[in-house]
Amino acid sequence: QVQLVESGGGSVQAGGSLRLSCAASGDTVNMRWMAWFRQAPGKEREGVAGITIPSGATVYVDSVKGRFTISQDSAKTLVYLQMNMLKPEDTAVYYCAAKRSLGWVFREDDYDYWGQGTQVTVSS
Repeated sequence: QVQLVESGGGSVQAGGSLRLSCAASGDTVNMRWMAWFRQAPGKEREGVAGITIPSGATVYVDSVKGRFTISQDSAKTLVYLQMNMLKPEDTAVYYCAAKRSLGWVFREDDYDYWGQGTQVTVSS
């Protein structure tokens, strides 16, 4: 079992920044991808950014490229999402997820573990 705990959400004005953290604990040795997903009110959940474990290769959805950065710590138990130049359309609940498989990073059904989510609100 793997436990994921997100932190760092909050409210910010457009153009501002937030950094989300995801702390992984438990049987993390076989994790191959960690990713951030988000779900805005009335919309389906979408993948935002993913990072391979332990190599650190990254993938981003087009809407956040150049603004968001996903990274991991040296112990590979913390994953961050640095969000800059935030826009009102970034408002959503952000979820951290982890999986053991090597398939497409944003296929939700492949993910084995999910965090509880953290709210990000961007005002105009």
